[in-house]
Amino acid sequence: MSRVLMPFPSDAVLAGTIAQPLQARISPVAWRHFPDGESLVTLDDTLAGADVAILASLRSADALALPLRFAALTAREFGARSVGLIAPYLGYMRQDTRFHRGEAVSTPLFAQYLEEAFDWLVTVDPHLHRVERLQSLYRIPTGHVSATPAVADWIAKTVPDAILIGPDSESEQWVAGIAARSGMPYQVLAKERHGDYDVRVSLPDPAAVAGRTPVLIDDIVSSGHTILETLAHLRQLSLPAPMLVAIHPVFAGDAYARLQEAGLARIVSTDTIAHPSNAIALGADLAAAASPLMIASSQPPEKP
Repeated sequence: MSRVLMPFPSDAVLAGTIAQPLQARISPVAWRHFPDGESLVTLDDTLAGADVAILASLRSADALALPLRFAALTAREFGARSVGLIAPYLGYMRQDTRFHRGEAVSTPLFAQYLEEAFDWLVTVDPHLHRVERLQSLYRIPTGHVSATPAVADWIAKTVPDAILIGPDSESEQWVAGIAARSGMPYQVLAKERHGDYDVRVSLPDPAAVAGRTPVLIDDIVSSGHTILETLAHLRQLSLPAPMLVAIHPVFAGDAYARLQEAGLARIVSTDTIAHPSNAIALGADLAAAASPLMIASSQPPEKP
């Protein structure tokens, strides 16, 4: 069995935590740009008979889409027996329906784009809205890694007096699961969104948070406006400085700097997207999800 893990440059550190449990050698994808902005992807060309896992967190899906496809198809050209994708953060999960006339429904279109190049897909806590299961979007096998166990264990060890706070109803599925595993109390606040940068959040119950350290939990922290609004409310309750745990640290624009300046005691994230806040490792979980898919994709089809 020959397994090769091929990380894109920004995922090199994460690859180091996946390779050993996956029993794969690391062969990085080299990616550079010509002066006109076009991509040049370069791979190890000794892939005959290998089962390849390309590692790319799709924080910048538009920038990565073409190089990702180039890498997958070139790996096949060099003789790879199978090619899968480990995308710890899976982009294009927002637009799963047409909200206004004329809009492209990009979620299934991006799924089709990926499944044309890859045999299988592994990701961490995809942000599912009106789609119940990732497998209903993809015709290739998929693996879903839950960050809940790792996040719950980290909080239980690090903040034993925590009360977990979800900033909106969408966060409840993660907050409730983490609370159940860690044995911590939790609250989920109500959010009203009046625009991309106009978000209002309700106050938590003062009695429930009294004497505890608030730990805000969200699956994706992008603009940070929901968290900033939540922090403004928490300041009214004279609580210890809150912490923030993000499963996917997108932190668009200056969001991370603004959150740092907002009075948080600490900002922590999983390593689905490479970021200075990474403190919760998911490499072993990603390897465990990818391994059976690599085996299955390399097996010849059964004879009728």
